[in-house]
Amino acid sequence: MERTWWKESIVYQIYPRSFNDSNGDGIGDIKGITEKLDYLQDLGIDVIWLSPVFKSPNDDNGYDISDYQDIMDDFGNMADFDEMLKEAHKRDIKIMMDLVVNHTSDEHAWFMESRSSKNSQYRDYYIWKRGKEGQPPTNWGAAFGGNAWEYDEASDEYYLHLFSKKQPDLNWENPGLRREVYDMMKFWLDKGVNGFRMDVINFISKDQSYLDGKVAGTGYGDGAQYYINGPRIHEFLQEMNKEVLAKYDTITVGEMPFVNIEEAKLYTGTNRDELNMIFNFDHVDIGNGKFGKWTPESWKLTDLKRIFTKWQNGLEEDGWNSLYWSNHDQPRAISRFGNDSDEYRVISGKMLATCLHMLKGTPYIYQGEELGMTNMKFESIDVCRDIESLNAYKDYTEGNHLTHEEMMEAFCARSRDNARTPVQWSNEVHAGFTAGDPWITVNPNYKGINAAEALEDKDSIFHYYKKLIQLRKKNPIIVYGKYQLILENDEQIYAYVRHLGEQKLLVICNFSANTPVFSLPEDIHYKSAELLIGNYETDASEALGTVILKPHEARVYKLN
Repeated sequence: MERTWWKESIVYQIYPRSFNDSNGDGIGDIKGITEKLDYLQDLGIDVIWLSPVFKSPNDDNGYDISDYQDIMDDFGNMADFDEMLKEAHKRDIKIMMDLVVNHTSDEHAWFMESRSSKNSQYRDYYIWKRGKEGQPPTNWGAAFGGNAWEYDEASDEYYLHLFSKKQPDLNWENPGLRREVYDMMKFWLDKGVNGFRMDVINFISKDQSYLDGKVAGTGYGDGAQYYINGPRIHEFLQEMNKEVLAKYDTITVGEMPFVNIEEAKLYTGTNRDELNMIFNFDHVDIGNGKFGKWTPESWKLTDLKRIFTKWQNGLEEDGWNSLYWSNHDQPRAISRFGNDSDEYRVISGKMLATCLHMLKGTPYIYQGEELGMTNMKFESIDVCRDIESLNAYKDYTEGNHLTHEEMMEAFCARSRDNARTPVQWSNEVHAGFTAGDPWITVNPNYKGINAAEALEDKDSIFHYYKKLIQLRKKNPIIVYGKYQLILENDEQIYAYVRHLGEQKLLVICNFSANTPVFSLPEDIHYKSAELLIGNYETDASEALGTVILKPHEARVYKLN
């Protein structure tokens, strides 16, 4: 397999609003990121994925863009961005921007022009349709609740918005619109930006038939088959690659819900000329119930292993995996997949990191993950800020599908706000995030979980992440080795072997608070075993054949 810098990189996601506030207004900003670049350099990451910093009215926290070539006032200005980019590059840290081009804000100049007249040259930059018998053009529901079509009285037509009504979908059928997008991408790449994470990029090609979808539990139609992995998606991405990406040395990752292995190969295959890698959602949807994440259920380790193994094996020869536990749209990893109790938070955080970072693919760390930050206990709907969560609360409680108590329990487990509480820098007021009033509540556990303490404690999750990152940089087998699952049916232990030439790595992760026995399968042959890393003090000379694992224990052995 071809070796490239982006396969060997570790990416760190920054959600700027919650990262670090430099001016005391309660909102994280670009200067706040610059202040923490030394911290990130110390951690050892190679690339920062920067969630949107573009001009935005903030209906969806920056994923509703009103100007692609300007900076949101809350975050600073272009001079701040240029300084941050320069300082990051000085530390050999690359910057990957968040490209949101399935939709814009309804306050973008293009949309305001589009809405002004049916004869506007921008009308066709968006998707406008006449209604059917006094109803919207289709029965599709929007991802953030309600109908996916918004009526415009002035023109007697509807525009499509797969997310909020303030996020009208762009019409990628229009070549003029596509040229505008490509020119905008060149603007950022010419500045020195190193690539793009592309928001719901597999939504951009719509089936032009615009048919109704099967009615779901919400009462709206599920139109996914008509806009996900649509008929011209590969044509559009190959055109983007030819017109823009191929002219630069970039890292690209597409956020792609509802993608299978064969489709992923089309998006990321070596000779496909589309993207480097994708984010799939299979493992973060595990445990979804009747109403998705709002009715969370227990999940099995064997299901998680099956999903990871499917993707590891599926993209073994062609394509590339992105590896992640959490991001700005997911709850905190330790609370979701580990054990966030006081007793096991640190241990299970290290175990999760081991499990993920030893897989084949490019690992992504979400801000605060390296500190072991956890979900927050939301006591009231009033402290929630996320548009998806607030709209879901309204839809499910008013529709008598779920009670207030059930929704609040779901918020604590799965709301996007769990990821958006401010990074906990110290045990000072507001966790050292801001000198003002934070835009969203700080998790009260910051006095015991914060960066200042983690940096001082050589046994912290932060220092464990540093070791994992250095191991990946020094051992090509971790990046490029073939994956082999062992103990497939074990519901407590996730163990696998990596192979590269004559080299072998054995990874053992106990996902339970029990003490299960690990027995190495007889077909895994070795002469000696060297312990590379573990989250407990371990006797390096201990025989490997049968091992009693401690709660949430992780070990990685180099088999000689």
